[in-house]
Amino acid sequence: MSKRKNKGNWKSKRSERPYGKKNSLKDRPSKKKRKEVDAPRRHKEPITAEVTCSGLTNEGKGIAEWKGKQLEIPLLLPGEKAEVNVFHKGRFVNAELKRVITPAKERVDPPCPYYYKCGGCQLQHMSNQAQSRFKQDTIDTLMEPFLKPKPIMTMDHPYDYRNKSHTTFGLNHKRQVIGGLYALNTHEIIPMDQCLIHDPKADEIVETIRDYMKNSKMQPYNEDTGQGFLRHVLIKVGKVSGEIMLVLVAASSEFKGKRNFMKAIRKAHPEITTILLNVNRRDTSVVLGDQEEVLFGKGTITDILCGLKFEISAKSFYQINPLQTEHLYGKAIEMAELTGKETVVDAYCGIGTIGLVASRKAGKVIGVEMNKDAVRDAIQNSKRNGVKNARFYHGDAGEFMVEMAKRGDKADVVIMDPPRSGSDEAFLSSVAKLQPKRIVYVSCNPETQVRDLKYLVENGYEVEGIQPVDMFPQTFHIESVAKLVLKGEPTNK
Repeated sequence: MSKRKNKGNWKSKRSERPYGKKNSLKDRPSKKKRKEVDAPRRHKEPITAEVTCSGLTNEGKGIAEWKGKQLEIPLLLPGEKAEVNVFHKGRFVNAELKRVITPAKERVDPPCPYYYKCGGCQLQHMSNQAQSRFKQDTIDTLMEPFLKPKPIMTMDHPYDYRNKSHTTFGLNHKRQVIGGLYALNTHEIIPMDQCLIHDPKADEIVETIRDYMKNSKMQPYNEDTGQGFLRHVLIKVGKVSGEIMLVLVAASSEFKGKRNFMKAIRKAHPEITTILLNVNRRDTSVVLGDQEEVLFGKGTITDILCGLKFEISAKSFYQINPLQTEHLYGKAIEMAELTGKETVVDAYCGIGTIGLVASRKAGKVIGVEMNKDAVRDAIQNSKRNGVKNARFYHGDAGEFMVEMAKRGDKADVVIMDPPRSGSDEAFLSSVAKLQPKRIVYVSCNPETQVRDLKYLVENGYEVEGIQPVDMFPQTFHIESVAKLVLKGEPTNK
């Protein structure tokens, strides 16, 4: 199938939702199923309207005015004139792109043939330069109350970066085995041969498993009937070490044909260093279950980040894009201004990555984390790297720092890397009580970071530097690291 050309007649069908490879005719769902996937019921028929895009939301959706309402339209770019379908649902109004009349010069043919269906990426219809400008403009606007951020750190090759991939298996309407990702906002599987942001080796392994299932009695799990075996395949790749973990997520611990499968997969991919069976019997969107069995290898892989070795298990949190993580952590350590004498608190420390990197320039590192398994991994990673000046504790980081303040203990630097929801006031108030000279705030969600920075500024700190990093090219997500200093402390601006 030839590539779609954008010459003013670009069209977006409802079956072509954000992301991915066009399916061949034989892989497409039946007309009945396609209607369920592509045209969910709405209370009223859509109204076709002609609009002009005036800007973008923080999620990369086009903004346009229509009858006094602001529409947010995926896939539309600033300056473009387009026809859109407008849907009313109660008090809410939604819109989707029907046809671009006047395309922007930033519009490109998405390199991924699944792009308009998958939803995993949101920006592939923009050139890479346009994506960078969009993210820079977004972070600049968000951080306007503080100061102008530095230019965003981008990737020369913004593909193949994910060291973790997740594929769901099922049957199509012809009862053929398929594997891929869910269509946007559904549990309908899009059959996919590859994902352009996955590690290519991971996609090769998934293809081998899919072919094996087509020629064996291994059946994918059916969410509706509760029958079948294989639910998902999770693959983790050590980008530096080359080690590969394969996790089969199954609905049962009874693995019929295990010997034949193991023989076939290890012959086809001798580069796999460990294989696990994870059992998830729950009716849930959570991928991994609690029961786990090592079928081959040691059950973990090791990778190298910032010159340190880290052991990664199936459930370990480890940054998805290690190349950009090195840039991010390098900037965070630079902002910490470590001289070898400082006491550093690594809050939300996870498996100890950033704390152990900081330990090479700090006097002492104290890591605190609520996840027991992560703390155990952090301790092991500390030993593995011969780090003597880092200690890791299980507990609430906020409570830990309040106790430090009560004892009169001091911390020169607090490094915090909270989840997307950001920190809560209890944690931030504990930081303010401890009064470290510097705070380095690493965030995967600048919107919640802005909220937290405002609290810290109101409680004795000022923002001295902000560095955005493009950790997730082709998506609207932005990573940001901010440096705050205690007012009255000497700084190195």
